[in-house]
Amino acid sequence: MATATKNKETDVAPAKKTSVNAIEGASVTQDESGQTIIRNQVVAKIASLAVREIEGVHRLVPFGATQSVVSLAKTVTGGTMRDLGVQVEVGTREAAIDVRIVVDYGVSIPAIAEAIRRNVAERVEEMTGLKVVEINIDVVDLYFGEEEEEVEEAAEPRVH
Repeated sequence: MATATKNKETDVAPAKKTSVNAIEGASVTQDESGQTIIRNQVVAKIASLAVREIEGVHRLVPFGATQSVVSLAKTVTGGTMRDLGVQVEVGTREAAIDVRIVVDYGVSIPAIAEAIRRNVAERVEEMTGLKVVEINIDVVDLYFGEEEEEVEEAAEPRVH
């Protein structure tokens, strides 16, 4: 028996123990070189920019709030994921993403949805290494650019 134990000790290298502390709202990976933490808001910003790259997307719409000057300001200045019009759920290796958008009138919504899914998955996977397993798209409105421009031009001052 002593021989068997001796062989086991010399034949088997001790396992390296790596502890990955879970961080709420982040993807945490560990390898020999160290730990990498990718926060959910980073993934949300990547997804937000990837959505905006698609022609026919007029804008993103914040979750749970009506579009207002405050939410627009937060979007520009780096508010929360909900303010970006993007919500993400991130695990150690995968991400699921929800987006809310307004599209330009006259464009193919299925074509835009496919382009968004392709671009967001590519950007997120390329930049973070996370596999995007789901992208849900909520088209909440259409943008009629001509009508809004006509309304602005037709508005005359009420007082002179």
